[in-house]
Amino acid sequence: MGAPRMCLILSENWTMTSGRDLPTLVRWAREAEDAGFDSVMISEHIVLGPAAGANGIMPNPREYALPGNQDPATPWPSSLVLLSAIAAVTGRIRLVAGAVIAPLRHPLLIARELGSLDLVSNGRLVVLPTVSWLEDEYAALGVPFRSRGDLLDEHLEAWAMLWRDTPASYEGAHYAFHDVYFEPKAFRPGGPALWLGGAGMHRRMVGRIVRYADGFNPLGRPSPDEMRRLDGALRAAGRDLGGLELVGGTRAVFPDERSVADLGQALDTIPPQMAAGFTTFCIKPSQFTDDPRGVARLCRDVTRRVDGMLP
Repeated sequence: MGAPRMCLILSENWTMTSGRDLPTLVRWAREAEDAGFDSVMISEHIVLGPAAGANGIMPNPREYALPGNQDPATPWPSSLVLLSAIAAVTGRIRLVAGAVIAPLRHPLLIARELGSLDLVSNGRLVVLPTVSWLEDEYAALGVPFRSRGDLLDEHLEAWAMLWRDTPASYEGAHYAFHDVYFEPKAFRPGGPALWLGGAGMHRRMVGRIVRYADGFNPLGRPSPDEMRRLDGALRAAGRDLGGLELVGGTRAVFPDERSVADLGQALDTIPPQMAAGFTTFCIKPSQFTDDPRGVARLCRDVTRRVDGMLP
């Protein structure tokens, strides 16, 4: 078993820096690479609406943004623009475009952006497409919220064709194109690596993972029964769970609404996940430090501690 691969979450760290200070996020990515991290992740929203905080704002602003718990004024800069900047100043670290809300764009447009970023980074892009949860966002962009699952399925089908075929044609219920020449292709013949995941292991999620996924990144901890169901579906399709990158996370426990969490306590959640087959683990720096100049030190500390978890 290799050392855990660590992914630094660069979204939602606004207790440490301003939403306008994007060069700081780029610097943190370079510091994470220098410290031995495997990847950085940036998630997206295009706009938020009032329902973003419908369940009440998170008590500690260092918590993860979840459906209904965030201030609608939360900054969400473009993940693909930021990852492009990070690609220019790094050479090894993987670039995870997390929570790419594919249905809010046309598949030709998003496939072009993703493929170009994958190419400029020499194949370091990982894409986690999703339907997301905020109906306000769909309404603002004029996209039917109730069709979002069907739209995502058509995106995944269309991307596969665009990154493989020349010319490419697709005919779906929502999108259609015929004999389009789509060059340059992504770095890999099959396009960027895809992680899939979300809340729950519903039938359509399992189907998408089996057909398209290189990795599985659930929201929260899937139950043993859910993992067995996923493994059974993969085996039925000639795959197995061992061929899927399983992405877990750290769990910050905040002592109060103003303080950071204890890093050691959060990292203690990694070994049980490793025993279940998870290999890659996400961590958000603002949960453990308030110092924007302390991210490099934090990353080195994380690397040192997780390296010590090997038997």
